[in-house]
Amino acid sequence: MIPTDRSPSYRALFALDGFVRLVTGMLLARIAGQMVGLVLVLLVLERYGSPVLAGLATFLALAPGLMVSPIVGTLLDRYGRRRLIVLDYCFALASLLLIAALAVLDALPAPLLLAIVSVQSLTFPLSTVGQRTLFPLVVPRPLWPRANAVDSNGYALSGIVGPALAGAIVAAFHGEGGLVAAAAMFAVAAVVTATAPDPAVDASAHGSILRAAWDGIVHVVRHPTLRGIAVGASISSVGNGILFITIPVVVLERLGGTTVLVGQLFALMGAVAFVAVMFAGRLRIEGRERAYMVGSVLGGALAISLLLVRLDLTVLVVAIVVRAVAEAVYDVPMFTLRQRRTDPAWLGRAFAVSMSLNFIGYPVGSAIGGGLNAISAELALVVAVAAWLLGAALMWVMLPRD
Repeated sequence: MIPTDRSPSYRALFALDGFVRLVTGMLLARIAGQMVGLVLVLLVLERYGSPVLAGLATFLALAPGLMVSPIVGTLLDRYGRRRLIVLDYCFALASLLLIAALAVLDALPAPLLLAIVSVQSLTFPLSTVGQRTLFPLVVPRPLWPRANAVDSNGYALSGIVGPALAGAIVAAFHGEGGLVAAAAMFAVAAVVTATAPDPAVDASAHGSILRAAWDGIVHVVRHPTLRGIAVGASISSVGNGILFITIPVVVLERLGGTTVLVGQLFALMGAVAFVAVMFAGRLRIEGRERAYMVGSVLGGALAISLLLVRLDLTVLVVAIVVRAVAEAVYDVPMFTLRQRRTDPAWLGRAFAVSMSLNFIGYPVGSAIGGGLNAISAELALVVAVAAWLLGAALMWVMLPRD
């Protein structure tokens, strides 16, 4: 804990016992996750030449896991977080190595690939929800905004390193090499996380697992803030998922670029967000979260809409930079608002349901984006911008001010 007479600072945050190990394991796993997301798209485009299949693979790599998130939240509240996070890393390691081996043996038909990524997705909420709910448990409340900035920067930094590695490795060793590299990263993350802090839990709490999971769903639906975030963020995430598929398709098929360039563009997005989110962590956001969230979504939509005027590499870079800043400004107030208005006793269950609802639009958008890009990249961008505008409007209307 930090002394009460000291101002919150990043130095005080990293001085907390075990915090560095927690962040290191989280960062390694997120780099691996960023690599897998892009490698899957590039592997499918390279191997099967189908944007539709790329979108479907991205959807199935996420959606099944999001559907079981309420049960995952109950398990985290009841049995602790560290061991379940490590379990997910090990399962991801095994799944990626299996896909890579089958690809090398030329024994990976599209249905089998989709089946493996679907099964692997069932455990990923263990780590994503587990990591995020550990932060408010091991970090004192005065340091929450800075901890959330570090959390967001974990995504930003992994967004720099992961795509750049993925693009370069796929260019040199094809998709199979990218999967093996990501698997190695998950292995190291599992070792580091095995020694991270993990507060004690009451395994007898909350009754049956299914009842506790249902209680978590009901709690989020009835909670005005969590419900408002879930509806607005899920709609906005549809645009994010469409954009994730659209960027590689535009670069490879419209601009004549390479997988290395695709990785560099995603890395640029992460680098800009990394810098922006450190400043966002210093903003006085308490009580102003709704305005920051809505404004950032609108700013990102405006940036991407520039591509509807002119679709070339220069405009794409500018749009990516502006949107990355907007995304960084969105994350910190959203995380802080959700933490501030959630009872600690509900962290696992409520966060699991809330995060899955917030994110469900992303795989849906990826699946939609694959189909739209098969028709027109411009059509995909129009739908993405519309999703962001609708999501911002719903957040403004549904999120309570107090």
